[in-house]
Amino acid sequence: MFFERPDAGTQTLLVHIEAQDATVEELRELAVSAGLNAVSEVTAKKRNPDPKTYIGSGKLEEIRLIADEVGAELILFDQELSPTQERNLEEAFERRVLGRTGLILNIFAQRARTHEGKLQVELAQLQHSSTRLVRGWSHLDRQRGGSGRGQGSSMGVTGTGETQLETDQRLVHTRIKNINQRLIKVRKQRKQNRRGRQKADIRTVSLVGYTNAGKSTLFNALCATDVHAADQLFATLDPTIRQLELPYLGKSILTDTVGFIRQLPHGLIDAFRATLEEVKQADLLLHVVDASSPEKILHHEEVNAVLTEIDADKVPQLLVYNKVDLTDEAPRVDLDEQGEPYRVWVSGLNGEGLELLLSAISARLSSEMTETTLKLPPGQGKFRAQLFELSAVVGESVDDEGRQCLQVRLEANSLRKLISQAGMQFSDLGIADSRDDQEPWMKDVVNS
Repeated sequence: MFFERPDAGTQTLLVHIEAQDATVEELRELAVSAGLNAVSEVTAKKRNPDPKTYIGSGKLEEIRLIADEVGAELILFDQELSPTQERNLEEAFERRVLGRTGLILNIFAQRARTHEGKLQVELAQLQHSSTRLVRGWSHLDRQRGGSGRGQGSSMGVTGTGETQLETDQRLVHTRIKNINQRLIKVRKQRKQNRRGRQKADIRTVSLVGYTNAGKSTLFNALCATDVHAADQLFATLDPTIRQLELPYLGKSILTDTVGFIRQLPHGLIDAFRATLEEVKQADLLLHVVDASSPEKILHHEEVNAVLTEIDADKVPQLLVYNKVDLTDEAPRVDLDEQGEPYRVWVSGLNGEGLELLLSAISARLSSEMTETTLKLPPGQGKFRAQLFELSAVVGESVDDEGRQCLQVRLEANSLRKLISQAGMQFSDLGIADSRDDQEPWMKDVVNS
C-alpha cells in the first residue's frame, strides 16, 4: 500500500559505518537475505552523525561517484536513518536510499507466512512509514500544485498535494488501529492457550537467540519436525509450537521464535509483542548461540538486551552453544558452582549432544527429584506403562510376595500426580510421601 520495497536483484551499494557493534559481514548477509545484488561497498567512520545527511560532505561525494560508476540503483546504510536524513541523501544521490530498519522490515515482509505474522509485519511497516509519507508522496504536490485550493499561496499551505498527504496519514492511522485491535484478539487467544497448558501442568520451553544461530535446525532435531530452516538471516519468522518429550518429566511444549539482531527495530518489537509473550511466559529459555561465530559474545549480549526490553530477562536461561561441528569443541555440559547445567555444547545439524541437552533441560525444569522403589499392586499396568513412557524406570524386579517392583527416578511432583491420577496413595506402593529419600541427581544425569 504505502511501502516501497526494492525489487529482487536490485543493484545495491552498501555503506558500512564503522562502530563497535557493527560488522560489514552482517550488512552483506542482510542484503543477500533481502534479495539485493551488492555491487560495491563503502566504509565510513562517523562518531557524531550529521543530523542532515548522517555522513559528511566529503564522504557524500565519494559515495555519489562510486554509485555512478557501478550503476547502483539503491544505496543501503547499515545504520538507522531519520526521515530527514533519508530524504536529503536521496536528493544528493538521486537514488533510492534505505536504512537498516527499512531493510529489516522488507526482509520480514518477505518471510511472513501466517496471518498473524503478516499482520505484525504490516503494523511495523505502517508505524515506520507514517513518518516518511512526506517523502513518499511529495510527487503529488508537484503534480497537482498548480490547481485547486491554495494555488499561488506564498506560504504553500493547504495545497492539493498537502490534502492528499493528510488523507494518506489518516488511512495509515486507521489501518494501524484496526491491526492493533486484531492483534489484541490474538494476544487473548495466546493467553487462553497458555492458561490451558498451565492447568495441565505442561512446562514451556522457548528457543531464543541471534538470527541464524541455528534455532530452527535445533528445533527440528529436538521435535522431529520439518520447520523451514536455512543458512540465512530471519529464515524463520512465524512462531512455531511443538510437543517435546523430556526424560523424567514427559510432555512439554517447545516454541521457536523470530531471531534477534543488533538494533532490532523497536517497531518490530512492539508489533511482535503478542508473539514474544510466549518467551516472557516460558518456564525456561534455551538461548542458542552460534559457537562457530567470532561475534558470539556480542550476539549473546544483543539477545539479552532484547530480552530485557520485553521484560523476559528474569526467565531462567540455559545457554546452548550450537554448531559445534564447525568448531574444535566436543558435545558436553558445563555446570555452574551449584552443580546445575548452565551451558550445553551441541550440533543441531548432526544431532551430537542432543541427549545431553534434553537431560539438562529436565534438570533445569525440575525443582526436586526422587529415586525410590515402587511396589505395584495388581492391575496397575497403565501406571507402569506411564512410568516407562517418562523414561523414569531405572530397574525392575519381583519381590518375595510376587509383586512387581520398579526402581524409578522421577520428579517428585510428577510422581505425586501420576499416583493421584491412578487413584492410589503412596502407601499403596510401599513408600511414604516424604522428601527424606530424595538425593542429588543432577551430576548423575549430566555425566552419565
